[in-house]
Amino acid sequence: MHTDLNLFSVAVLAPLAGAVVAGLGGRLMGDALAKAVTLLCMGVATLCGVSALCGAWGQGFPHLSVPLAEWVHAGGFEATWTLRFDTLSVTMVAMVLSVSLLVHVYSVGYMSHETMPAYRFFAYLSLFTFAMLMLVSSNDLVQLFFGWEGVGLASYLLIGYWYDRPAATAAAIKAFVVNRVADLFFIVGIGLIYVVFHSVQYDVVFAAVPQALMATYTLCGVPVRVLEIICFLLFVGAMGKSAQLFLHTWLPDAMEGPTPVSALIHAATMVTAGVFLMARMSPLLEFAPATRGLVVLIGASTCFFAATVGMVQPDIKRTIAYSTCSQLGYMFAAIGVGAYQAAVFHLTTHAFFKALLFLAAGSVIHAMHDEQNMFRMGGLWKKLPLTYAVVWIGSLALAGVFPFAGYWSKDAILNALWVSGDAWSHYAWVLGTLTAFLTAFYSWRLILLVFHGQAADSHALEAAHESPAVMTVPLLCLSVGAVFAGLLLAPFYIGTHQVAFWNGAIFNAPGNFIMERLEQAPSLIALLPSLAGIAGIALAFVFYKLAPTLPARLAQAFWPVYRFLLNKWYFDELYDFLFVRPYAVLARALWKGADRGVVEGMPRDAVRATQESAVQAVRLQTGSLALYAFTMLGGLVVLLTVALCG
Repeated sequence: MHTDLNLFSVAVLAPLAGAVVAGLGGRLMGDALAKAVTLLCMGVATLCGVSALCGAWGQGFPHLSVPLAEWVHAGGFEATWTLRFDTLSVTMVAMVLSVSLLVHVYSVGYMSHETMPAYRFFAYLSLFTFAMLMLVSSNDLVQLFFGWEGVGLASYLLIGYWYDRPAATAAAIKAFVVNRVADLFFIVGIGLIYVVFHSVQYDVVFAAVPQALMATYTLCGVPVRVLEIICFLLFVGAMGKSAQLFLHTWLPDAMEGPTPVSALIHAATMVTAGVFLMARMSPLLEFAPATRGLVVLIGASTCFFAATVGMVQPDIKRTIAYSTCSQLGYMFAAIGVGAYQAAVFHLTTHAFFKALLFLAAGSVIHAMHDEQNMFRMGGLWKKLPLTYAVVWIGSLALAGVFPFAGYWSKDAILNALWVSGDAWSHYAWVLGTLTAFLTAFYSWRLILLVFHGQAADSHALEAAHESPAVMTVPLLCLSVGAVFAGLLLAPFYIGTHQVAFWNGAIFNAPGNFIMERLEQAPSLIALLPSLAGIAGIALAFVFYKLAPTLPARLAQAFWPVYRFLLNKWYFDELYDFLFVRPYAVLARALWKGADRGVVEGMPRDAVRATQESAVQAVRLQTGSLALYAFTMLGGLVVLLTVALCG
């Protein structure tokens, strides 16, 4: 076991070494050596992470920790830098590293034509990976928050990597600001946990939950249980990172960054952090039913909302981005009904097929000379046969078609929603089943627009060619995961071996039997999502293969609805009206009135007053003795008058 702990430590820390060496020494060592260093560190980390997973699996996933260093000592508060070694942490570390290594390798080919220094990009990728590893391996909430903010910083650097493009820098700022809004709630939640439990270490907090069940705070004259408040605050933080409804607006704009960045954000880092947080805090969430009901409501609504927007997007990357938002909604809905294992299972399978779809989209964009509009593509299947095949695999997994990975995890979530007796669960099941139909529809819409039909640009089609091996090999590796991950992992994540596999890393309260009841869903209910997916595929073939003029006619006939969906339900415009413009007016008023008028004006006015006083004083110095004598006499008269009258 000692060897496994050492391997686990190396797995977490090796990406940091690659980021530091490439980032600080890249200018001296050159791009080629910087790439080699980051790839070597990622390869070592992945090998160690998978080896630690295998070793822990063989020993029944014991709950251990690896203390690395003392960290915070402030008054009575102490926090050590410690790695948590349990099923949830070890499986997440292995998944993050596996996907990240493939993204690193793919980036060597994708970024080969960049004029900007490559060492900076690869250093940022490794830093991004390290921050996520710190998050998932944390043993307390302070370390988790360190990784939480680390992935936020790294995403800002990577989304805005092309800093000479205004759209990229604006998208990076938007992602950073939206997440700061959510993180404010998160950090207040951490503070409240410390106030209630006098610790932020997981084991201490979880052990003390029974003593805090009846504790309440009075809000607006209404007593509210403390655990509900804490879980609500943590959930809002998770909403920001995982782009749930109302805090989702940064996610599609993040597509302005390079495609490997999009793959890493959507598959293994950033957006998965919120789902991980909810699963890790399951011992608290289990006793916050009102918050869990809100989680179901937001998750299901996000799931449906994002799918409706993805149906009409012309941009290939934004279509896939909205599918991520939608799939995250499934995961949160599962968390809301207490099926945390199903949520983490879908997070794991989703990592493989979503990374596959994004990297395949990057292969298409690479072949089309940075073109991302699907309506300007077409006929590419003969030119990009391997990419075409892996997009089919990724789309089948995303649509939940048997036996691909998404079938096992997404259907488990929908079954959990049906058999759950919690509030909003049937609402979530209905929207989830409709979303299965919409997901299949827009997935095959993408396939038919990009790879079939007539090419919009015959010259671009002639010049298109398959990507080099450094880009296609990661696609093939991810395809294996997209096909087999669900089948191989289902018995352990949600099946007969789940109790021994999780070994308490995810908590279900004594009355929560949701995972044991998954098989109780009626056969028709269990079959409906698959039928919905097949119907969505069939409808896409009708729209974009058999009657390709039909979508345009429908868009014209239902123009208001089409514009509503194309403009993403006008959330950006609404937020611009409610927040951005008033803030700009206030900022301008403070700038001109307070900053320039008062802060800058007071010293300027003081100088002017001093100067004018000096000018007046100079005028009194006439050099006339008679005037001076007369002034002195006048003063004497005034003094005598005052004295005598007093």
